[in-house]
Amino acid sequence: MTAFGALLAAGMGHSPAGIAAVTVTVGLSQLSVGWANDAIDAARDAAVGRTDKPLAGDPAARRTVAVAAAVATGGTVAACLAWGWPAGAWFLAALVSAHLYNHPLKATPVSIVPYLVSFACLVEFVSTARPGAPAAPGWLVAAAALLAGAAHLLNAVPDLADDAATGVHGLPQRLGARRSLLAASGLLLAATLTLLAGARPPLWAGLAALATTAGLIVTGWYAAPRTAFRALLAAAAVDLVLLVLSGAL
Repeated sequence: MTAFGALLAAGMGHSPAGIAAVTVTVGLSQLSVGWANDAIDAARDAAVGRTDKPLAGDPAARRTVAVAAAVATGGTVAACLAWGWPAGAWFLAALVSAHLYNHPLKATPVSIVPYLVSFACLVEFVSTARPGAPAAPGWLVAAAALLAGAAHLLNAVPDLADDAATGVHGLPQRLGARRSLLAASGLLLAATLTLLAGARPPLWAGLAALATTAGLIVTGWYAAPRTAFRALLAAAAVDLVLLVLSGAL
């Protein structure tokens, strides 16, 4: 997310100082949300024996990370205030939405909503953070939300079994692996079409992006789940590049 914010800022024409400021703001938010998520999930990770999660077996470290998350959250809020209106408000909305995903929305049927909101608000933040700049075009915001929805579904697929064992029943867990991959495919294709319709890149570039994304999605439909997951991740990467480039078109 931090790299995406930096690249989008560059694509939208921010100065080097502006790119750095956007990067720091987004980076702080990622520490805030990531550390809070780790602290909240520590007990759940311990229950399923997640050895890749160091907090799972260390209660003292959980408290330390929780404090660090609070400090990072305070830093992010301060950055939002420094950005002022409307950029700071957009990013504060993205931050609040992300924390609402951590708790309580992660385990509900609407777990996808914070992803949609946070990505959309991030694009608006980067756009309005430029001095005197207008809000981002609707098609760019919509494409970011569609891509975020796909990212949520894809990100959850590898951990569906662990999530089910610990009572996490968000949208991907309710859909299951195959239907989550199919839904992500639809969102990725919709994101591609939205970007092409809005940005209107050169014909050759548009056709190449559409063909690449469609090819990867079709591969995902007919492949084994692991291969499908990787194919759709590649399609998401194509859309992400197209989204960043669209900020400059």
